[in-house]
Amino acid sequence: MKNNASPLGIAIVGCGMISEFQSQAIQALGGARLAGFYNRTPESAHRRARQFGAPAFERLEDLLASSEVDCVSICTPSGAHLEIALLAARASKHVIVEKPLEITPERVDQIIAACQKAGVLLGAIFPRRFQESSRALKQAIDRGRFGRIVLGDVHIKWFRTQEYYDTGVWRGTWKLDGGGVLMNQGIHGIDLLQWCLGGVAEVSAFTSTLAHERIEVEDTATVAVRFHNGALGSIEGTTGAWPGAKMRLEVCGSKGTAVLEDDVIVTWKFDTEEPQDEEIRRKHGPREGLPDGGAADPRGISFEGHRRQFEDFVRAVQTGTQPCCSGLDARGSVEVICAIYKSAREGRPVRLTTR
Repeated sequence: MKNNASPLGIAIVGCGMISEFQSQAIQALGGARLAGFYNRTPESAHRRARQFGAPAFERLEDLLASSEVDCVSICTPSGAHLEIALLAARASKHVIVEKPLEITPERVDQIIAACQKAGVLLGAIFPRRFQESSRALKQAIDRGRFGRIVLGDVHIKWFRTQEYYDTGVWRGTWKLDGGGVLMNQGIHGIDLLQWCLGGVAEVSAFTSTLAHERIEVEDTATVAVRFHNGALGSIEGTTGAWPGAKMRLEVCGSKGTAVLEDDVIVTWKFDTEEPQDEEIRRKHGPREGLPDGGAADPRGISFEGHRRQFEDFVRAVQTGTQPCCSGLDARGSVEVICAIYKSAREGRPVRLTTR
């Protein structure tokens, strides 16, 4: 490991689309540097290496043995995170993983235990937690400004073509995707909802595959939710809603209501106005020229959320503290989604086992 004054060397394993956003985010940091790429298909790693000026590794073993690598960022298909994370932890490398951390709580727990045993940090990529509007919402909830929260809802009405699924052999499979719209796309909104409202206690769900062919998993889901704080809510998700809409998150309470569309606050109202409220509406309210947040195109996102999250992770390594989104934090959304799948499969409400 490098001393705290040296830039953190971050190597990326898995060189698909999201690795490009991660690479841009890492290069934009002052306290980190790209330390290399590895992919099962070597040409993919060499392509990213040429693009970003970092070495390509032909073997994962060589990447993990390199003294230039302090941290491994895992960007492989979701169901292939576990094995790489275990190897990285055993090699004493810090680990950060693209969402979801893994596709079942049991596999997540194995990663958490391995990193704890090795004494390395574990983080999970959830960029929406690092948006200023999300932080403002979380702070307002924690301060009790909503009074008694009665409803928390998230709507992910996105669109993906059939070609999107056909061009990735792992997409739409239980083994490697871990699920459909909920585990792949909707997990961002589900994570944000359960993080803000303090966790999900019970779900009752319907799922179906309505708009696509040749996939094993759901492309449409509706879920009734009961939170630990007693509030009720709902989750809607689909990749079959052309042309795709921004992710919408709503929190309603006895003293206030807030609505976010991606990182834009479209409603911010409380029975008692505070001085900062108008500034929050001005700074984070609707404005022209914003991206669609991946609603119709998975590349239609900014790397700014990733940059902020890597910045937080580098700070955690340097200070010996936990990152803002640790492995344990990231477990919650996986448990919620797996409970939803169980509810839909068994036709009954499912209580979550942890809080």
